[in-house]
Amino acid sequence: MKTTITHIKADIGSLPGHTTVHEDVVAAVKKHVKEQGEGIIWDHHISYIGDDIQITMVHGNGINASEVHKLAWDAFKSGTDIAKKLGLYGAGQDLLKDSFSGNIKGMGPGIAEMDITPRKSEPFIVFMMDKTEPGAFNYPIFRMFADPFNTPGLVIDQNMHAGFKFEIWDIVKAKSIVLEAPEEMYDIISLIGTKGRYVIKRVYTRDDHEKLPGENVAVITTDKLSFIAGEYVGKDDPAGIVRIQSGLPASGEVMEAFTHPYLVSGWMRGSFNGPLMPVGLKNSKMSRFDGPPKVAGLGFVYKDKKLNGPVDMFDDPAFDNARQKANDVADYIRRMGPFEPHRLPEEDMEYTTLPKVLEKLSGRFTELDETGKTKSKKVSTMDVD
Repeated sequence: MKTTITHIKADIGSLPGHTTVHEDVVAAVKKHVKEQGEGIIWDHHISYIGDDIQITMVHGNGINASEVHKLAWDAFKSGTDIAKKLGLYGAGQDLLKDSFSGNIKGMGPGIAEMDITPRKSEPFIVFMMDKTEPGAFNYPIFRMFADPFNTPGLVIDQNMHAGFKFEIWDIVKAKSIVLEAPEEMYDIISLIGTKGRYVIKRVYTRDDHEKLPGENVAVITTDKLSFIAGEYVGKDDPAGIVRIQSGLPASGEVMEAFTHPYLVSGWMRGSFNGPLMPVGLKNSKMSRFDGPPKVAGLGFVYKDKKLNGPVDMFDDPAFDNARQKANDVADYIRRMGPFEPHRLPEEDMEYTTLPKVLEKLSGRFTELDETGKTKSKKVSTMDVD
C-alpha cells in the first residue's frame, strides 16, 4: 500500500525569547491533531526542538494533500492562539498568511514529504534542526548517501554499491537538477558546498536498485522564510526524513554523519556561523547565544498504518565527544563577536539592519584613485572669486 510520510514544523511562540516551546502550546497542537485528524491521517507523533513544534504524520493521501496540510495549519493556529494569550515571544511568527489556501507550501511552516512503498520493516529517522538553514543538511546527507568513509555499505552492500541520485535545488533562482553519485560526485560537491544557495531536497535510489528501485529515501524542508516574507524573519530551522536499513544506509551509518560538529549558518539573529550540536530532546533548549545550532533525531518503525517509537537517537553517551567539541568550537568562534567568519558575510545579511547602516553612511564614502588617494574635485578658474 502506498504510504505518505509528512513532516511539518513551525515556530509559533516560545519562552523566553527563542529558547523553547511552552507545554500548553504543544498540548493545544496535540489536541487538535488528535481530535481532527481522524479519517485524514493514520498515525502521528508531535515533538519539538528549541522553539519549533514538529508534526510527523503517516497517511494514504499522497504528497501535497490539502486536507493533511490544513490539519497541520489549523493545529498551529490553535497553538498560536494559546501563545498569544500567554504573551509568548514570536507568537505565530512562522504563519505568514491569515488563512489556509489549499497548500501549506509558501505559507511559512517547513514541510518534508515522501511517498513510499513500505517494506516488511520500514524504519526511518526524522532529523530536526533549530537555529540554522536548509543547507545545514547538505553535509550529513551527502556523507550518508555518497561517502564510503562514513557509510561503508556503499562499498560492501551490493544493493547500495551503484549509488544514489541527488535532487538539488537552487533556492535563489528556483531551479532544480538531479545528479548521480558516484559518477557526478564532484559536481554534487561543487554545488552543495555553497549551502546558502544549493540545497539537497531529495535523495532517490537508482532505478536498478534491487529492493527499492527509484524510491525517494530522504527529503529535506527547503522553504526560505526570508524569501517568502519579503524580509528577514529568521532562518528556516529545517527538518528531514531519512529511510534506513535493507539496501539503504544503516541507522549507525546515518547517525555517524553527525559525529563531527560542522559549522552551519544561523545561530543568534540568524546571522552567525556556529557548530551543529547533536542532542537528545531533553537538551534541545536554545539558551547560549540562542543556540548553538542543534539537531535532534527521532527513530521510528512504520507498520500497518502505525508508527512504532520513537527512539531519541542522540540521547546516547556515544555523542558526548561531539557535544564537547561543539562546545569548544562555540567558545572559540564566539570570541570573534561581530567579525567574520563568525558573523555571516554581507551577502547573507541582506534582511538585517546592515543594508540600512550602509544606506545611512553612503554619503560619507569618498572615492579613491588607483594609488589609494582621495579623489579631489578639480577646481576651474570659474570657481575662483
